[in-house]
Amino acid sequence: MGMLAEQADHVIGVDTHRDSHAAAAVAARTGAVDAQTTIPADAFGYKRLLRFGRKHAPGRRVWAIESSGSFGSGLTSFLLAQGEWVVEVDRPKRPARRNGAKSDELDAVRAAHESLQREHLAQPRARGEREAIRVLLITRRGAIRARTKAINHLKALVVTAREELRHQLRNTPTDELVYRCSRLRTLPSHSTEHRATVLALRHTARRILTLEAEANDLETEIENLVKRTVPQLLDELGIGPISAAQLYCSWSHRGRLRSDAAFAMLGGAAPIPASSGQTIRYRLNRAGDRDLNCALHTIVLTRLQHDPATRAYAARRTAEGKTPREIKRCLKRYVARNLFRLLEATGPHPVTAPRPPRSRVIGHCS
Repeated sequence: MGMLAEQADHVIGVDTHRDSHAAAAVAARTGAVDAQTTIPADAFGYKRLLRFGRKHAPGRRVWAIESSGSFGSGLTSFLLAQGEWVVEVDRPKRPARRNGAKSDELDAVRAAHESLQREHLAQPRARGEREAIRVLLITRRGAIRARTKAINHLKALVVTAREELRHQLRNTPTDELVYRCSRLRTLPSHSTEHRATVLALRHTARRILTLEAEANDLETEIENLVKRTVPQLLDELGIGPISAAQLYCSWSHRGRLRSDAAFAMLGGAAPIPASSGQTIRYRLNRAGDRDLNCALHTIVLTRLQHDPATRAYAARRTAEGKTPREIKRCLKRYVARNLFRLLEATGPHPVTAPRPPRSRVIGHCS
């Protein structure tokens, strides 16, 4: 058993879904299942589940919730507002069974047992302004990806267009190509193929311009929220509004992550030993939050271009025989350490208490 068995009398595992949640109350000392229930995923169901917990898990209890940031977000917010102790767990590993047993009730029990076996448990991420930044960030990311697909589609249309159109538009920079295609016109004398191609080019170009304006508006709103919540990040070299927003969303609030090493592991910037024989080396970490890893990578690339100290470090490590990839890995770990300490010292506290008094949970990246 992990540390949780010493801090709680009962663990209530919750397997969350869109329309319903399955819960199981488990004794922390023995792991025995005391009671189970299934409730609808709405405000009335949350109240029923809280009464279930107070009845079958009296005293010190902890709620181990799967998908606390998606299907379980409503339940998590409700329980935190009621002063309950909530931790988030990954989807438990389902052991192979001869009879192939699988149900929501079994998954709820596994969630409780999984939390009991772990040494470090994660607090749910904060909502409020952090959640506001997150939804704007992912919406902007969707607009950027759609814009990229539209640009690729526009260029493909140019490649297959008739010669008179292709000759006018080929070898044109992307921004100018989009502008020119958005203003294309047709004449009655043009063939059906020509008119259809122009129509496709014009609509695609205007879609690109619309998505670009949408992304710019979202970035402005993100920047305003970042300046209000974590303005200290924008003072750091190489960090813009989007990178700062991603750092804040992944970090969430003070005390959620136990150390800078956990933050680096969350961002895929922690070194992984890959030594063999007399060769001592580390390899890149492909796991973790890839959006956070992308933000750290962007910061490192910016500093390698504009920061003399970072350039001097890269030159020294190159002379020692390090590859560019290994140098960037070291720099990402360094950036993760410094930014984690900055956020822990100056970042916002959680709005609601993540656990009751006299309980101590050490955060861990999941």
